[in-house]
Amino acid sequence: MEPQQQQQPEAAGSPRHAPAGAAPAGISLHDFCGRAGEQLVHFHAMRLRDSLFLWVGAEPALRSLAVAMCSPHDSIPVSTSLLGDASDTTSNSLAQRLARKTKKQIFVSYNLPNTDSSFILHIENRIKEEMMAFPEKF
Repeated sequence: MEPQQQQQPEAAGSPRHAPAGAAPAGISLHDFCGRAGEQLVHFHAMRLRDSLFLWVGAEPALRSLAVAMCSPHDSIPVSTSLLGDASDTTSNSLAQRLARKTKKQIFVSYNLPNTDSSFILHIENRIKEEMMAFPEKF
């Protein structure tokens, strides 16, 4: 997947520079995109204090929404579908994998028709690339 970059400034009212060692406050928005085969995929990340909202899609839509978080009782993060077709587990699976990686509560809205496992792997790898390049945004 070829990375393409679009960045949003920090949300209104949030500090531009947090003091060294201090946790950044407020909401951080980060938009980026990439190509998966012929499809241009857009990503919108909204970092909150202890959680992350991640939207993935090609056109403005919110067809599904899932949340996942780590549990001290199980190695697999717990997850549930909040919106959309419960038989489509793509948002759930992606939220679980990202929750395991980040140790945060993760909300994922996956809004692409392609749910092929290799395509999803490209999407997940693009997200992880961006997390490595801009950890403060996630």
